[in-house]
This record gives sequence, C-alpha cells and structure tokens, in this order.
Amino acid sequence: MEAVTLLIAVAALIISILAYQRTGGTAELKHQIESKTSSLDLKQEMDALVSMTDALREKTADALDRLEKVVRKTEKNQT
Repeated sequence: MEAVTLLIAVAALIISILAYQRTGGTAELKHQIESKTSSLDLKQEMDALVSMTDALREKTADALDRLEKVVRKTEKNQT
C-alpha cells in the first residue's frame, strides 16, 4: 500500500514539473528580462517596484499597529 502511495506521489511530482515547464517556468521569466529594451528601463521599473513595496509595507505596518491597539483596548475592557 505504501508503494502505491509513493508511486502516485512521484507521478504527481513529475506531472507538476512538466506543467511548470510548459507554462513558462523560469526560462520565460529570464527571456522577458533579457528582451527589455535597455537596462535603464529595467532599473527604473525596479526602482518603482521597490518604492511601491516600501509604501505597501508601511501601510500594512500602520494598519497592524492600529489593529493591535484596538484588540488590546478590547482585552482590557473585558478583564
């Protein structure tokens, strides 16, 4: 019974690897990066992504901070 389970797991792994390669995988991503018109454009896009990520990180931290304050206030009122 364990052998059958192992066989099914290996078959599923092989199928998932083939599906990943067929949908593009890392080769497609590498091709897209290499086909950019210039490295300056790529650098500008990366800088824009970094700034957006930092802004999102700050907003998430602020939201979690406010949520923590609300939860702690509720806990104090219940005790």
